[in-house]
Amino acid sequence: MEGPASTSIFRDAVHRKTPSPWSASIPMTQSDISRPPVIGIPCCTMQIGLHPFHIAGDKYIRAVSEGAGALPFLIPALGGHYDWGDLLDRLDGIVLTGSPSNVEPAHYDGQKSAPGTLHDPARDSTTLPLIRAAIDRGLPLFGICRGFQEINVAMGGTLYQRVQDVPGRMDHRADDSQTAEVQYGLAHSVSVTPGGLLSRLFENQQPQVNSVHSQGVDTLAPGLVVEATAADGQIEAFRSEATPGFLLAVQWHPEWRYWESAESTALFRHFGEIVRSARATRLAA
Repeated sequence: MEGPASTSIFRDAVHRKTPSPWSASIPMTQSDISRPPVIGIPCCTMQIGLHPFHIAGDKYIRAVSEGAGALPFLIPALGGHYDWGDLLDRLDGIVLTGSPSNVEPAHYDGQKSAPGTLHDPARDSTTLPLIRAAIDRGLPLFGICRGFQEINVAMGGTLYQRVQDVPGRMDHRADDSQTAEVQYGLAHSVSVTPGGLLSRLFENQQPQVNSVHSQGVDTLAPGLVVEATAADGQIEAFRSEATPGFLLAVQWHPEWRYWESAESTALFRHFGEIVRSARATRLAA
């Protein structure tokens, strides 16, 4: 979780329909091959002063641009406004970011949230169908924090709303009275699953990670495979074995000063390689 989320202005806008501009086909040329891949980043919604905004954190945008070597493409949280197929035609991959808000529990048949829990229905109505459409298309996906949780929910899994209240689990939240440097400091280790993707990407098989979340995976969705766990057993990373394209997600925040961490650098570099390969295959078809 990170910072305040959206207001009723966005909640009302979720259901408002207007004609979609995402309808024209995109001809590909030979010059497209030399261009950087395009990675979509779905936005959160937030009220700033009197006006609603669609936003994405600078740290995610820079990690995609500099860490993955791709062009970030911000996707406003407009829900059903999009033709998902036409939108995906413009993308080579998607990074699903963290957020101040939690996925609304109605999406996974959960209990009503505790009073004061922040939600972003406009983001939910955008990311959940976008994830399913991207999976069907075989578009590479990389999920971070809320994005990790969204993928699990979109594929049929469930969440703990408050991991700190689950018997045997530690408190995975950061102290929001502290500076960002302290909140995103290394908090605990994770154990990487032997033989998995992260075990090949990471030299250290028990890396230290930050921890800035209260939601977490409860039931893992069908087709997802655990890539890393915390010492208390909480799932910290997964990949898919049942989707046509690349899918990896982590509960921690590798985008935070990714260049200072060998593991974070490896994650974004690898995703950049995946989307470049996917782009080349698509353009050659």
